[in-house]
Amino acid sequence: MNLNQLRYLREVARNGLKVSDAAETLFTSQPGISKQIRLLEEELGVTILVRNGKRITDITEPGRIVLDIAERMLRDADNLRSVGREFNSGGRGTLVIATTHTQARYALPPVVARFTQRYPQVRLTLREGSPEQIATLLRNGDAEIGIATESDESFADLVTLPCAQWTRSVITPLKHPLLGAGPLTLEKIAAYPLITYDFAFTPDSPIQRAFDAAHIKPNVVLTAIAADVIKAYVEMGMGIGILAKMAFDPARDHGIRLINADHLFAPSTTRIALRRNAFLRGYAYDFIELFSAPLNRKAVAAALTAPAAD
Repeated sequence: MNLNQLRYLREVARNGLKVSDAAETLFTSQPGISKQIRLLEEELGVTILVRNGKRITDITEPGRIVLDIAERMLRDADNLRSVGREFNSGGRGTLVIATTHTQARYALPPVVARFTQRYPQVRLTLREGSPEQIATLLRNGDAEIGIATESDESFADLVTLPCAQWTRSVITPLKHPLLGAGPLTLEKIAAYPLITYDFAFTPDSPIQRAFDAAHIKPNVVLTAIAADVIKAYVEMGMGIGILAKMAFDPARDHGIRLINADHLFAPSTTRIALRRNAFLRGYAYDFIELFSAPLNRKAVAAALTAPAAD
């Protein structure tokens, strides 16, 4: 048994059981992957993959156990490499942060500025995506730190640490009727075409919960991942928008107006997400603490090694 065999098995599983796609990902040959997985099966004495001719159709029950163990072993191998880099790099390296557009655009700039001043030889990469994409990047080892809102089933196997709360506002074009209509209500919002985030009307969203509780169905005409896109279409006059209050910048957003909606929607929690038992380099701990001072190295390390909740 060797790590390459485990790596081949993991990539076949990640690529929907398509050996050709796994081979392309790993820059190797399809026959080579198939041969190594068969050798692994022979050594372990169990069938890992269900085959129908040349096609793989499923993973067997013992195969799923093998795959879980392989994932842990490969993560541990990555941790070992990270230990070596930590003590030999002299403050050089890379750090990949997976986060939403709103966090990357509005919450992270001062943190990134302070971090790059402190670690000029660390290459920082921000990878934007939905919460589900952020969880996948972390789980696959393609990012060290995730920053997302709330904590749903996508993050069940990850460590999540609450670090901030944020609220929502309604934005309108200039001279919109809502601006002089008195206190904002859900009924007033529902009277206009609505533009908001893709995830705003998922079951756990505070926006969805608020409208459901009031038995009101809003007229959603457009959803987007990025707050800047929402603002652009509101400014065009396509409708009104619901977005994070932090995403409104009065110094730049001259073509729209903001109406407070704190009283209509429950606040949301921003969380740091990490792979359980991951080895983080010193500068990764520092980045987290720069983003949220209470999450110092001791607190984060304790959370990483704490037993998973049942």
